[in-house]
Amino acid sequence: MYGSKKAVSDDVDRTAFRKAEKQYKLYYDQNSKKKKQPKQVDLSEVLDFKSISNSYHQNGELPPGIAVVDCSFNRPVFGLESRPGFYFLPGVLSVDEQCRWIRESLMSFPQPPNRTNHNAIYGPISDLFIAAKERKVLVEDENTPARLDSGSNGCVGNGDAHRWRFCEEDSVPSIGKTCKSVPAPVLLRKLRWSTLGLQFDWSKRNYNVSLPHNKIPDGLCQLAKKMAAPAMPMGEEFQPEGAIVNYFASGDTLGGHLDDMEADWSKPIVSMSLGCKAIFLLGGKSKDDPPLAMFLRSGDVVLMAGEARECFHGVPRIFADKENAEITTLESRFCDENDFLEYIRTSRININIRQVF
Repeated sequence: MYGSKKAVSDDVDRTAFRKAEKQYKLYYDQNSKKKKQPKQVDLSEVLDFKSISNSYHQNGELPPGIAVVDCSFNRPVFGLESRPGFYFLPGVLSVDEQCRWIRESLMSFPQPPNRTNHNAIYGPISDLFIAAKERKVLVEDENTPARLDSGSNGCVGNGDAHRWRFCEEDSVPSIGKTCKSVPAPVLLRKLRWSTLGLQFDWSKRNYNVSLPHNKIPDGLCQLAKKMAAPAMPMGEEFQPEGAIVNYFASGDTLGGHLDDMEADWSKPIVSMSLGCKAIFLLGGKSKDDPPLAMFLRSGDVVLMAGEARECFHGVPRIFADKENAEITTLESRFCDENDFLEYIRTSRININIRQVF
């Protein structure tokens, strides 16, 4: 009468978007003698805007369906004829800018009052990257009641009033056998998102203006305004009010979704890619519409405005292996900053800046 869960799951798996996600997702070859050898994937239909840009600079040629956007930007901006409102700016961020925002994404953006995916369990956590660098351990202090912090949505720990703090690794046994603890490097690897500016409430899928927040850093605001210009109506300037920073490790994905919580969809989402190369899927207004696949590299910026805001999109694959990550320039720049180097070698960071109202 009601149908089975399997039948519902099969229906979901039949959508064109879901098929593309499964096509490009990371799978390991079980028959390979090498440990965790990724299965080969056919990438022949993945759009490569780096190659498209190089070809355009050399001979002015463009593949079918790709256009150069007529705007006053200081370098070519590419669009898709089938997806009005989508803009691709390949390699537009300098290496210095990439390094700056990688550092900020790890050191500053997860700092309270900004919220992260860890807030629900541990409450606000300060200086996570430094604690991971120093190999510290986050310990639940059962003797110290925590202050309920509105920045953590009134939630500390698992609903109880216990406080978490970082300790030296060798001091954990003396604190007590019953204390819960988790190594800071593990928490860093499990960091999935942080929110800047107006705070996004994931449980309600809207912006909670009552939560404490800082304004988006001025440097990021100015960069976002500059990058957003090709997608903005004539005479208007982008106003960055909120941002979501996504952190991806090898094997992580971002399922097909819409970014539809902002008031004015004519204003773009400014999406900056940092770190390892990824595959981005841009679908249509239904998941039944076949999506276009394209590479995202460190330094690329994508804008989605107008009709493109109604398109499902997601990230089914991160290339964290040395052969395909394409981050040699970043590696050389971080050669004297081993903690950043170790992180970015197998990770991708995506900063999405939005005009909320």
